[in-house]
Amino acid sequence: MAPRSCFTGVKATPLITLQAKAEESVMPDSLLHDHFAAAALARIGEDLTHLKVGHDTTIAIATRAYLLDRWTEAFLDRHPDATVLHLGCGLDSRVFRLDPQPPVRWFDVDFPDVIAFRRRLYPCRENYAMIAASITSETWLCQCPADRPAMIVAEGVLPYLEQNEVPLLLRRLVGHLPLGEIAFDAYSRLMIWLLNFNPAIRATGADLHWAIDDPAELERQVPGLALVEDRCNWSGAEAARMSPPAQIALQMLEATPMLPPMGRLLRYRF
Repeated sequence: MAPRSCFTGVKATPLITLQAKAEESVMPDSLLHDHFAAAALARIGEDLTHLKVGHDTTIAIATRAYLLDRWTEAFLDRHPDATVLHLGCGLDSRVFRLDPQPPVRWFDVDFPDVIAFRRRLYPCRENYAMIAASITSETWLCQCPADRPAMIVAEGVLPYLEQNEVPLLLRRLVGHLPLGEIAFDAYSRLMIWLLNFNPAIRATGADLHWAIDDPAELERQVPGLALVEDRCNWSGAEAARMSPPAQIALQMLEATPMLPPMGRLLRYRF
């Protein structure tokens, strides 16, 4: 029997990203080639048209995932014995897309009901564990050994936390793990306000809160963090996959340097 979701609010947002990744992966110019997402979506078998995941959102989500995948791969190339923490993993298939080989140790972390649903969609694999907990909880991190370099990925999750929760979470991670990197998506205060009107997000009832206009802000809030990469612009090839109105909007934003970037991918080391 196919598993059925009953998520609302922030817990429903993984359905948005799953649908986007599945749909982008059947496009002729797909970057992600996420056939695992397509298979999981088929297994769920639900009509998700109410989420209103449009073409531009699909491209943006898939491109974000692709770039985070590349950063994770690069870290594992440098540290083949690393630990990976995937925070707020939702229904994402990153561990299967990247297929890390032993001795890489991988932990996916999300709410207990999300993890329970995830267990029905994806198979077990070697050196892979799922942790059923809110990422803001102070207790789950003790399940992750602190004996290796760590790559931490948080895709589409930190903006849903409250403004004070993100630096607290990052301080706990940096304090527990010996060294590593953390990569995530972040948005300006203006963009957070605009995203709360996004039809797909509004359909879930979720709200976004955490915003950052200056990446140096986190370096001040979290001792030990050092910014390595700030990717805040779309390449020509990436923008070309968007609709004409979206391309015009991106060009206008790039021509307005006094505004902080609306969205960015950030990578810090610690």
